[in-house]
Amino acid sequence: MRKLILNLALSLDGLIEGPNGEYDWCLNDQDYGLTEFVEEIDALLMGRKTYETLQSAGSDPFASKHKYIVSSKLTKSNSTETIIASNPIKAVKALKNEPGKNIWLFGGAELTDALLKENLVDEFQLSIHPLLLGGGTKLFRELETRINLELTDCKKYNSGLVQLFYRPKD
Repeated sequence: MRKLILNLALSLDGLIEGPNGEYDWCLNDQDYGLTEFVEEIDALLMGRKTYETLQSAGSDPFASKHKYIVSSKLTKSNSTETIIASNPIKAVKALKNEPGKNIWLFGGAELTDALLKENLVDEFQLSIHPLLLGGGTKLFRELETRINLELTDCKKYNSGLVQLFYRPKD
């Protein structure tokens, strides 16, 4: 079975974007294991807002990966993009059971919350950046129940970035 892996950058105060939707605070002075991670996936799962942010960036660094976009507003898709317009929970369960590599839960916060409520996230790979944004979008916004996690790895970089790797505890 494929794993759904939440791999995101966030500030020390738990934010995934600044107050104006900016990501300029994300460290990009080195790879931070991204190349290795991208080799282990063949699909990205994201919400509409995250998709639109990725599209507005210009070139797509993940063009070779299939994208699943959860949206009731988007209608256009192509051979490398699939719109999930209804019942995303059912669709993600089906995706996880299809053959293939792992799936990157690319964002955003609303989709992440919905998938966490259904226990569909198999791993958390969080890159904690050494700053406090003070305002913006929280990663975990509407969790209603506790989710116990087991730390599987931790990496520290000279830049101050720390990567934490967790999986849900049984």
